[in-house]
Amino acid sequence: MKKNITLRDFRESVAKGRKIQEIVGEYFSRIEKADPESKTYLTLNKEAALAEAKKVDLKIENGERIGSLEGAPASVKDVLCTKGLRTTAASKILDNFVPPYDATAVAQLKKEGAIILGKTNCDEFAMGGSGENSAYGVCPNPLDRERVPGGSSSGSAVAVAENLCIYSLGSDTGGSVRLPASFCGICGMKPTYGRISRYGLIAMASSLDQVGVMANDVSDIAEVLSAISGPDPMDGTSSGVAGQNFSDDFEEGVAGLTIAYNKKSIGQSDPAIAKASFEFLKKWENAGGKTENIEIPFLGEEAVACYYIITTSEVSSNMARFDSSRYGQVTRKSLEDSTNWKDFISLNRGELLGKEVKRRIIMGTFCLSSGYYDAYYAKAQAVRANIKKKLNEIFKKYPLIFTPTSPDLPFKIGERMNDPVKMYLADAFTTSANLAGIPAISIPIGETGLNGKKLSIGGQLMANAWEEKTLLRGAYWAEKILEEK
Repeated sequence: MKKNITLRDFRESVAKGRKIQEIVGEYFSRIEKADPESKTYLTLNKEAALAEAKKVDLKIENGERIGSLEGAPASVKDVLCTKGLRTTAASKILDNFVPPYDATAVAQLKKEGAIILGKTNCDEFAMGGSGENSAYGVCPNPLDRERVPGGSSSGSAVAVAENLCIYSLGSDTGGSVRLPASFCGICGMKPTYGRISRYGLIAMASSLDQVGVMANDVSDIAEVLSAISGPDPMDGTSSGVAGQNFSDDFEEGVAGLTIAYNKKSIGQSDPAIAKASFEFLKKWENAGGKTENIEIPFLGEEAVACYYIITTSEVSSNMARFDSSRYGQVTRKSLEDSTNWKDFISLNRGELLGKEVKRRIIMGTFCLSSGYYDAYYAKAQAVRANIKKKLNEIFKKYPLIFTPTSPDLPFKIGERMNDPVKMYLADAFTTSANLAGIPAISIPIGETGLNGKKLSIGGQLMANAWEEKTLLRGAYWAEKILEEK
């Protein structure tokens, strides 16, 4: 199989007579031959996956009905629960946790016949934008192994980019699917909040988290989204909007799709990113689409500040459940040195939680504390409401908004670990979509050379809530336009 295989390529191989067992076996061979220090996968599902592949081969031989993703090898970020398969959230505190149930999104994949190869690495509890906060080590960017892959869905992005799966489920709280997709040269999308059930997704910030999809092209994104979206009685934040075919508008082309952008904010990005962005907008116009430079508020530090106040506040609440009294790891020190329940939890969490997780718990607790709640959290929620209002006003006139996915190129591993503010600003263009609950996608729009390596540049498109069809149609044609020489 060629590198960067798509679902279409996979189906063509099967139609020509290739066995699913053989294809799945090849994926595991590549995974096992990959650099063991890269830690792209934290847990493999080899025995069960090969058994499922055998069942699919029998179904095909017998002419039985097969699902939309039947036999297609996928991976799942290690913050989504998988029944009987270790789920760590890339944290030592959950090193031995094996869920008794599947997340709804995972169950939907299995219902459509997908084969789960394993669980991918990520920032611990999805807290990070570089992939460096995993308790199990960072998986390097496949385009330049000295640089970060982006986070928090780092392993999912690397697995797709390195042909260690066809597509992957990630989670996106403020850009955690889109940023690594951009850095690794693939596509990554977060849908409207509530489009995909969050049941079984280990919560970081409940009002912002959303299951997302990562793949090598927009068509695969649309197909997987169609398979896993829809209402879920197990999730109170899941909408009543039924799943649909998100690719059936693709043939309408670019007619009527005006892209709004902000020239100033693009110009403040890395020069190579700004150049690729303006070249993309010019190509869109040459293909018959329209673009317009407008004022787009909250693309930058304001949105990042609002986002991190709300996120850390929700983190401080959500992380309280990880006290190891019911599940999770327990250290010898916490058992031997604690004299009461409070000491036990403090010692255990102190040893097993990482630096970034602790930082966010402390920040969030401060923002919610007496005397500071109104000054920080309440004001951030007011800004969030204003962001949503302003974006709604823009979408009344323009169906799509374009920004670079990140203002920065992938940075070197370790470069920003001691400068969390600079790290957080990599999310300058992505956080608004989560704060407003709207869908957004990152697609590769160009490349740039740096120190002898070619790095990917991602561009982001955003659409109004529940307008995934419009967003994916725009991304599909952007992909087509960019492929033309």
